[in-house]
Amino acid sequence: MRDLGRRLAKLLRAGDLVMLSGELGAGKTTLTRGLGEGLGVRGAVTSPTFVIARVHPSLGDGPPLVHVDAYRLSGGLDEMEDLDLDVSLPESVVVVEWGEGKVEELTDDRLQVVIHRAVGDTTDEVRHVTLTGVGDRWSDTDASVLSA
Repeated sequence: MRDLGRRLAKLLRAGDLVMLSGELGAGKTTLTRGLGEGLGVRGAVTSPTFVIARVHPSLGDGPPLVHVDAYRLSGGLDEMEDLDLDVSLPESVVVVEWGEGKVEELTDDRLQVVIHRAVGDTTDEVRHVTLTGVGDRWSDTDASVLSA
């Protein structure tokens, strides 16, 4: 998942919204850690479950990474507005875990990443990842960098 995140970072630019979904332990934060490495941001990317959001500034000339965990947020975009993601989005890459039904209205363009793993089988570390680009931003994106 971390390696996939590093490769996926090559496709991302300021203004991108990435929505991650998958059951607990699927690898959402690990994927985001790889995104942070690929984007070259400062700070350890860890789960923002209790702080809701963390901003990781770029160490170079790339965009900052805003990492949000919406798991504990019960409301939709109204509750998310308190985080000012609409202000951060144009100059950042915003990654939202558990964002379904909460952040879609931020932009017409987003990348939805769904991670599936075998639940209950601790010996199976295989993940199946489905990426769906929504909007014009993703219509002509060459995803060949994701091939391992």
